[in-house]
This record gives sequence, structure tokens and C-alpha cells, in this order.
Amino acid sequence: MRRVEVSDLSAWFGAKRVLHGVNMVAEPQKVTAIIGPSGCGKSTLIRCLNRMHEEVRGARVEGKVLFDGIDIYSPDVDPVEIRRRIGMVFQRANPFPTMSILENAVAGLKLVGRKSRAELLERAERALTAAGLWDEVKDRLHEPGARLSGGQQQRLCIARALAVEPEVLLMDEPASALDPASTLRIEELIQELKDQYTVVIVTHNMQQAARVSDWTLFLLYGEVVEFGPTSKLFTRPDDQRTEDYVTGRFG
Repeated sequence: MRRVEVSDLSAWFGAKRVLHGVNMVAEPQKVTAIIGPSGCGKSTLIRCLNRMHEEVRGARVEGKVLFDGIDIYSPDVDPVEIRRRIGMVFQRANPFPTMSILENAVAGLKLVGRKSRAELLERAERALTAAGLWDEVKDRLHEPGARLSGGQQQRLCIARALAVEPEVLLMDEPASALDPASTLRIEELIQELKDQYTVVIVTHNMQQAARVSDWTLFLLYGEVVEFGPTSKLFTRPDDQRTEDYVTGRFG
């Protein structure tokens, strides 16, 4: 498990600046939530934490993201290795439609050169178990991943991220497209995963942030309004804008 520290981070899409001098810390064995209205820079911020932002044409960043004390944007740092160690789960479940459940679970491992069938099976079982899916799919591993329910597909994508053994798990609104029962399962899973990972989650759902996170960062127009313990931010915020947002007066 590793600490992630963001220092004076700014980000652009071409000439448009979308993040303005962001500072935050994500601690091991904690869930850090990023909240804010649509278009405030939440997804951009979380994508900057494992160098996914730079995959967009014309995108760039300034500032530092320290991963265990090392700036991931240093010229000598391999972005592919960073993305292995800082895994990502996206808003919509995106299992590879032509692959089986098993193949989906180990797709990332194959990309990094793990070929042994025994090792792939072992890692798949471990990842699917960690994602709370093994008991539901262990007898149908060779069926297409796309046949699973929406909630199961999202947990399969979480398993795919976990299979490469990351140290940090980034989740960009992982339950926004799911029904309430599946959302509850994902939230329970997040609580289980934080024992082993540093977890950062983007969510538009205030109740979800309050339920699952230990620390919360409130972004507005690409700037940090407030960052602190979730219990304090939701009950005794320092900034009136935070109180207005978490109580639903705007946003």
C-alpha cells in the first residue's frame, strides 16, 4: 500500500485549464472521495493520478503527483508501470465483449507478459474473490463476460484491475450506472478493499461519499474548496460553499 500526494497540480485540455493548483493526499487503508458538481474536474483529477490524463490529445499537467515519494511525472518514470501499480476502474463497466469471464479477469496480466496458465488461473481466482464475484461465476468462467449483470460486470472490471496487483485503486463513479442493490454491493466491496489498498473514488452521490469514505475533497470549477475528514466535511465544513453543496442547496 502506498501514499499518494498531489502538490500544486494543474491540468489542461489544449488551452482550457480544468484544474487549478490542486493539493490532496490519499492515505493507505483509507478511502478518499472526490466530490463536486458535473464539469468541476473530478474525473480529470483522478486520471492525473495514474497518468491517464496525458492519453488525451492536447492534454498536459503541471505540478507533482508523489507516489511513495516519487513524482510519477518525472521523465525517468515509466507510465505503463505507474498504471499497473495505480489501477483504474471506470464509470461504466467495460468488460471485453469477445472474452470469457476468465479471460477478462486476466487480460491485464497477459499484457504485462504473464503467460503460465496455472499462474493465470490462480491470480484470476484471487482477484475474482477479492472483487466478491468468485462464488457467483466459478462454474461459468468460460462464458462471455458480457453475459453478466451490470453489477457483476463492474465487479469483473474491478477484478481485472486487482489481478495485476496494484497498490492504489482509483474508481471513477463505479456505481453510477448500477441499480441500488448492485450499488450497495460495490460500496461494501470498497470497504473490504481499503484494508489492502489505497482507494480514491469519484462520486456525484453525497450519501455514497458519506458512507464509504474516510477523507473527502470538494472541487468547484477545478479548484479545491475544502479537503478533510469526511465526518467533519459533511457536518462541520469550514467553507459555506461546502455546506451549500453537501446539503443540496446547489450542484
